[in-house]
Amino acid sequence: MQPTLLILAAGMGSRYGGLKQLDGLGPNSETIMDYSVFDAVRSGFGKVVFVIRESFEKDFREQILKKYENIVPVEVVFQELDKLPKGFSLPPERVKPWGTNHALMMGKEVIREPFAVINADDFYGRASYEVLSAFLQSVEKMKNVYAMVGYRVGNTLSESGSVARGVCSVDADGFLTSVVERTAIIRDTDGKIKYTDENGNPVIIADNTPVSMNMWGFTPEYFAYSDEQLVDFLRNNTENPKAEFYIPSVVNQLIIDGKAKTKVLDTPSKWFGVTYQNDRASVVAKIQELINQGEYPEKLFE
Repeated sequence: MQPTLLILAAGMGSRYGGLKQLDGLGPNSETIMDYSVFDAVRSGFGKVVFVIRESFEKDFREQILKKYENIVPVEVVFQELDKLPKGFSLPPERVKPWGTNHALMMGKEVIREPFAVINADDFYGRASYEVLSAFLQSVEKMKNVYAMVGYRVGNTLSESGSVARGVCSVDADGFLTSVVERTAIIRDTDGKIKYTDENGNPVIIADNTPVSMNMWGFTPEYFAYSDEQLVDFLRNNTENPKAEFYIPSVVNQLIIDGKAKTKVLDTPSKWFGVTYQNDRASVVAKIQELINQGEYPEKLFE
């Protein structure tokens, strides 16, 4: 069974200053999502599902979806603030989205096969799709085993400033034991990578330390686990207008409860994205470099 790619594209990108999901960064105005779909299709994915908001559906269909006709089956689902379980209502002061795992849950009605989850504005690289596709095409032989593509932290830094990353701990068999969000990760002038811990102290980590870039692989029962945890999350956080229901939080809880395991898949790919507006020129240059190396055609989906 071919896996599905679920792309989280509902965010506005406040730090970037607009709908960066629709920004043309390739030589023929290709978006990062275009490269994601291209890599996914050639790596064996059989369907793409986009999570967006209804407010920009028209532009999204006109600028994005029509490119994929005759390339891969595509579906669109919507993340809205009021899409909550029975018994819960939207607090009037809530304006912030409920988080990545809430967005993921919007795919429940259209996904019946193993699936990958990615961010719309992150460039993950071909090797990452290949390793995750191979895992998802064999995962039905295992029970309650998921995957996370673990990027080497040195391959994920921004040239425009510090970043936050989910720093991963892995056991001897390569399974995830925890993901801890670390802030102010940066390569210092001495060449070492450091982050700031909860006490404000600098901590040095190795270049190959695995970090989460929100590239996950799941099977459909993950939706049921998410339903359960969302109810608990809302009970505890409905009155907190900034609380978010994140994928790593759900995965961590499943690990703690012994309900599922998550294999960390190593990738040599270099991540890049448009976290800051100043990142744009660098991303354009990196895409062109990959084209010059023969990794991508000059024009996608011809």
